[in-house]
Amino acid sequence: MSDPISRRTFSTLTAGFVLGSAPDLTAAETAPSPHPKPTEAPFERDYPPPGFTPSWKRPQINKLLVQDFVIFAHMDLDMVKRLLDKEPGLLNATMEWGGGDWETALGAASHMGRRDIAEFLLDRGARIDLFCAAMLGLLDAVKAFLTLQPKLIDAKGPHGFGLHFHAQVGGKAAEPVLDYLQSVKKVDLKPNPFLARPAGKTEPPKKS
Repeated sequence: MSDPISRRTFSTLTAGFVLGSAPDLTAAETAPSPHPKPTEAPFERDYPPPGFTPSWKRPQINKLLVQDFVIFAHMDLDMVKRLLDKEPGLLNATMEWGGGDWETALGAASHMGRRDIAEFLLDRGARIDLFCAAMLGLLDAVKAFLTLQPKLIDAKGPHGFGLHFHAQVGGKAAEPVLDYLQSVKKVDLKPNPFLARPAGKTEPPKKS
């Protein structure tokens, strides 16, 4: 079923018929949607294929369901619980927003400073990462990661948010982590848009 026609599209099409302008009508029909659907980039192997063929024993989790779960994990604990009960396999599912911008539900909760959602996901067995540890204020874990690989100080999480950002949005509990990160590499931090917002009032960042 096609999407309902918008007022702007209707007006443009009507004007095209009234004026009898075929070019205008064609332009209206081919105008890009304000919310384009994702498309997979074209690809052809320029290397030998792997030596084995994977066996798909079960269907993949629906991509729209993964998308919704990750979006809700930015802001809505009740919906996260509801969808995870519906499909437990969503726990570590990853959404690719384009250009290699991968995000899990835990990653979403972490850069929004939603400790409640992050802790729920961790309690259900989600795989913790360095960015979540920074947001939660787990100083020993962050130090261990950076001792193992110092270059992780410049690592980027979903949407390009770095470690300092995640520690900043963690609030008071993550202040020791932020102080430590600043001692390793000083970063000029801007006011964090997701800090100190009431639960349920946050919104996921818009994808460019």
